[in-house]
Amino acid sequence: MTFSPQLEARLEKLLRSYPEGRQRAALIPMLMYAQDEAGYISKELAQEVARRCGVTTLQVDEVVGYYTMLRARPMGRTHLQICTNISCLLVGGDKLWEQACHKLGIGHNEVTPDGAISLEEVECIGACSWAPALQTNFDFHHKVTPEKLDQLIDALRKVN
Repeated sequence: MTFSPQLEARLEKLLRSYPEGRQRAALIPMLMYAQDEAGYISKELAQEVARRCGVTTLQVDEVVGYYTMLRARPMGRTHLQICTNISCLLVGGDKLWEQACHKLGIGHNEVTPDGAISLEEVECIGACSWAPALQTNFDFHHKVTPEKLDQLIDALRKVN
């Protein structure tokens, strides 16, 4: 599997930052960087990362299966994560989740038919003080109202 020259340089620097024989510690950051470029952790990508970190493909698959931020299948170009944990739940996070499901016509870890938007219900995005909160790719949105959610989804559909 080939990566962009920028990612290759980043992965090499990452591996060099660990002591000899400890490259397996680079597994999660390496998977995150590679996923950012490829969109998801394919079997081929998992094999390449396993080779570079000195672990088995099964060990990579176990890590991908455990951590929800790692994906073994493609998601939408924009990934919408809505927190429904207690802080967000108490101020309407569950209602935002239902609204997004209805408006997009998809559910948890599903993708719109055009591949533009995927949706995920998450336990916590660490924004309890600004609840209800959601995240689009790497952008956080705080104190989201139903109106703001509608506007956000409409804007996402226009860009995608």
